[in-house]
Amino acid sequence: MVSHRLASPDKLPAEAKILIAGGGPSGLFLALDLASRGIPSLVVEPRDFVDHARPRAKTTNARTMTHLRRLGIADTLRAASPLPVGYSQDVSFCTGLTGGDAHELRRFRNAFQLVPGRYGPQPECGQQVPQPVLEEVLRAAAAESPLVTMVTGWSVETVEAAADSAALETRYTAVLSGPSGTTHGIAADFVIGADGGSSAVRRSLGVRLEGGSAALSNISILFRSSGLTAAVELDPAVQYWVVGADTSGMVGPMDLDGTWWAIIQGVNPQEAVDAAGAAAMVRLLVGADVDIEVLATDPWTARMLLAPEYRCGGVFLVGDAAHLNPPWGGHGFNTCVGDAANLAWKLAGVLDGWGGDGLLDSYEAERRPVAARTISDAAANGKALAYHFADPALLADGAAGEAAREAAHEALAVKQSEFDSLGLVLGYAYGGSPVVVPDGWPAPVEDPIVYVPSASPGALLPHAWLDESTSVYDLLGQGFTLLVDAAALGGRPAALVFAPVEQAGNRNGIPVATAAVERFDDGTSPSELWGADAVLVRPDQHVVWRGNSAEAAAAALAVAAGHLPADPEEQNQHNEQEGKARVRVVVP
Repeated sequence: MVSHRLASPDKLPAEAKILIAGGGPSGLFLALDLASRGIPSLVVEPRDFVDHARPRAKTTNARTMTHLRRLGIADTLRAASPLPVGYSQDVSFCTGLTGGDAHELRRFRNAFQLVPGRYGPQPECGQQVPQPVLEEVLRAAAAESPLVTMVTGWSVETVEAAADSAALETRYTAVLSGPSGTTHGIAADFVIGADGGSSAVRRSLGVRLEGGSAALSNISILFRSSGLTAAVELDPAVQYWVVGADTSGMVGPMDLDGTWWAIIQGVNPQEAVDAAGAAAMVRLLVGADVDIEVLATDPWTARMLLAPEYRCGGVFLVGDAAHLNPPWGGHGFNTCVGDAANLAWKLAGVLDGWGGDGLLDSYEAERRPVAARTISDAAANGKALAYHFADPALLADGAAGEAAREAAHEALAVKQSEFDSLGLVLGYAYGGSPVVVPDGWPAPVEDPIVYVPSASPGALLPHAWLDESTSVYDLLGQGFTLLVDAAALGGRPAALVFAPVEQAGNRNGIPVATAAVERFDDGTSPSELWGADAVLVRPDQHVVWRGNSAEAAAAALAVAAGHLPADPEEQNQHNEQEGKARVRVVVP
C-alpha cells in the first residue's frame, strides 16, 4: 500500500502550477504524463488507500496499455495483474457454468484485445486487471516521481477564479477540506477536475451532466469460493455471461486463487441484498451449490451522462467528471485515461511557452465526441444484456432445446461490438480538430467493430513493427515527430531534406524531431501505409499532417501547436500541386 497523506494544513503547499482534484486512474495518469514532460502537479485524493473490495473496472484495453507503455509502466501492471493474458482471452455466453445445464451458447474469442504474444494493431495488447491494482501501480509510480505530489485524506470542495493583478492573468483558488473539517486554500494556474461523477470541480463551474439512466439496476458481488473453479465445466473465459431463467448476469475469475466477481443484471434498485441473498444469487448464476464467501456487494445503475462543456478558462474536466457511460464493453476508465493523455501534452505546451491560444481549446473539441460515441455504443449494448436472451427452452432436451440454443447463438451476434470493439478503441479520430491539418482525402468510416488503420490527419498513427520487438511508436519522442519514408530521401538525411520543420520548431520553441523509417517487418513501405512520404505525429501518437513537402510540414507544425488556423482549401490545393500519394486503405 502506498500512502502520501500529509496530515496537517501547515504541510500543504500554498500554490501549485497544476492542481488535480482526484487521484483515480485519470488524475494519476495525468500527473504522471505531465511529469514525463517535466511539469509538476499536485494531486488531491480523499482516499488514503485503494479499496480492493470495489474492483469496478477490470479491462485495460490495448490503447490504454500503450499509453502506460509510453510512461514505462505497462510491464509493471502486467506483472501486478492477478490474471495473466495467457489464462484466457475469451468471453462465453452460457446457460450455466456447472452440471448438465451448462450449455455454451456463443464464445467471443480474443475479446478486449487480449492476444498473447506480439500484438499487431498496437505495441501492447489488452490486460484484464482489477482497477484497484491499476491504481496502486499508478500510485507507486507517482510516489517515485519528484514532480508528483499526492495528498490523500483531503478533498477539493470549491474552485474560484481570482485575478492575479501582478501577472495580469487569472489564477484559481481551490478550497480543500481535510480531517476533522479542516480547510485549506491553494492557488493554482490550472485546476483539473478528475474527481468522479459527483465532481465538486464541475459543480463549482455550474456544469451539470446531461443524459439518462438505465431502467433497471445491477449488483456487483465480490466473493471467494474454493470449489467453483473445479466445478466449472466450460473452457476458461475472462467473463461468463449466464443467460438464466431466474438469474442472469456475468461472472468471472478475479485471480487464479479462488476470488471471483459477479454482476447480477436487471435487479430492482429498491430491494436490499444482504450477504446471504448475494450468495444465493451467485449459486443460481453458476448453477451449483458451491461454497460462497461474499466479500463485498455494490449496487449500481448504468448512467449515460455527458457534460455539455469540458472547460471554463483554466479549469478542465477529465474522466468521470466529464462523462459517465455504462460498463458494457469495458470502455469507462479507458476513455478517462484517453482524456488525460490528450490534455497532458497540451498543458505542458502552454506551460513551456510553445503552445498557442488554440491548443487548450482543442481538448474539448477532440475528446467530447469520443465520449459521446462511446456512451452511445455502450448504451446500445445495455439493451442486450444476459436476461434479454433468457428462455426456458434453452435448457430443454432434444430437438426443441437444440433449436432454442441455436437461435440464441445467432441472436447473440449482436454482442460482438461489446467484446470485439477495436473500432472504438483505436478508430476514434480528431479529423475536425482545430489543431489538425486536413488533407482533403476521405477518412475511414467510423465503426465500433472494424478498425481501418489510417494516417488520415487526426487518426491514430497506424502501428507497425520495425523488427521483432521494435515498434514504430518507439521512434516517437516527447514532442512532435516527423516520420519520413527513407526510400523518399534519395540517400539524404531526413533532417536535411525536412530541415524547414526543425527550423520552424526552433524558431517557436516547439519540440520536434525527424526520423527516417525503413520498410516495416511485414515488407510494407511506410508511404504505402501512410498514403504519403511523411507524417507529422503529435505527442499523443495521433497524426497532425501527412504529405510530401517540407514547407507544408513546417506550416502544419504551427497549426498543431495551436498558433495558426488550418486552411483546408489551401491545403487541398497544395496536395494537388505536389502530386500527393494516393491513400491506401489497409484492412486488418
